[in-house]
Amino acid sequence: MNAKDEPPRTPPGEGTGAGADDEWDYSLQIPHDLRGAGIARCTLRAVLHAYGLAPMIEVAQLVAAELVANALEHSSGPVSLRLHWRARNLRLGVWDTSPEKPEFLTVTDEAEHGRGMWLVTGLAAAWGCHLLGEEPFGLSGKLVWADIAAESAAA
Repeated sequence: MNAKDEPPRTPPGEGTGAGADDEWDYSLQIPHDLRGAGIARCTLRAVLHAYGLAPMIEVAQLVAAELVANALEHSSGPVSLRLHWRARNLRLGVWDTSPEKPEFLTVTDEAEHGRGMWLVTGLAAAWGCHLLGEEPFGLSGKLVWADIAAESAAA
């Protein structure tokens, strides 16, 4: 088979029925490894690109990386990232094993850390935290979520 005989190639998400108006969910389980934030960014980039949501990638990656990095830094167990797309809104949810809510630190201009939740607040349309008690299947810790609207992320 030569190049003329090959079927035309379409970018991911095009011609497959997948698109920005669909509803979908993805979850990524991350072991307690500081490389997890980078893996979360790469996974998020691939998913958003596949659904034709490239204008959201930069903002979504920054928010997801901050939430995952915070979870890895402040907990001792695994972390989970969930992507939830509904009504042109991306909800990023990060679960970890720590029962402590995220903190807003007072930082100086010279500080190298402590701006993460300020960044999330500035970039996300909304965010919140749910503490999880001991659930029937052993789930505890917290879920921190952030919403990113397609229109605001593209701007």
